[in-house]
Amino acid sequence: MWGHRKIAWLCRHDGIDLSDATCLRILREAGLVLPVDYARERRQLAAARREAFVELPTRRNRVWQMDFFELETSGGGTWRSGDIIDYAAKFVLAGPVTATSTGRDATASLQLAIAEAERLLGRPLLEDLTDPATGEITPVIVVTDNGPCFKGRTFERFIDSRPELTHVRTRRRSPQTNGVIERYHGAIKIEHLWRDLPADGLQMQQMVAAFRTIYNEIRPHETLAGARPIEAYLAEPSSTISTPVQTRQLVSDS
Repeated sequence: MWGHRKIAWLCRHDGIDLSDATCLRILREAGLVLPVDYARERRQLAAARREAFVELPTRRNRVWQMDFFELETSGGGTWRSGDIIDYAAKFVLAGPVTATSTGRDATASLQLAIAEAERLLGRPLLEDLTDPATGEITPVIVVTDNGPCFKGRTFERFIDSRPELTHVRTRRRSPQTNGVIERYHGAIKIEHLWRDLPADGLQMQQMVAAFRTIYNEIRPHETLAGARPIEAYLAEPSSTISTPVQTRQLVSDS
């Protein structure tokens, strides 16, 4: 279920000269436009971003948001997808489907995200995070909620072993501060998984991977001015290294 701007962007990406207004008119005439309170949603998202960051990250590999969602398949089993998304580029770096959501599962998802980042960049992630002039490393801030898998020693030991990473947890009862990954989870459920439930974990993995390709490489994003996440992620930053992102106090003490 895409809005008229997203559809118009998609047409323009394919070489079709279609304005936003014309696209909206065509959809209205076909009875395909639903009333949506965009202003309220944008205010809520802006408030969540202000809560999470003193200065919003604008460069890839500054902040990764991570979370699991679970789905009961039509065959009766419940499976989880451990997803990681780049905050600035909206690029989903990993999303393995597992039967559990343990610290080991979370660690495996991070390993996949690092491998995907390095595949796309063609160099070690650490190199993308290092100032060539000073050698200073600005690690990726991995933002999670307070789920047990993210508070346990298995996950923290892995974070501590990687100079590329640092970990921040959101305040309790404040899931909106992890809003980018939450919006992705809403999109994959509403646009894909709930329409035709997978039969089992294997089919869910295939469906999650297929949607991730659509989300990263085909689906235009309003927050990226109609660009696709792959384009935003691969765009070279204006400078090799930027000021480290400052976060507000997100960590819960309990």
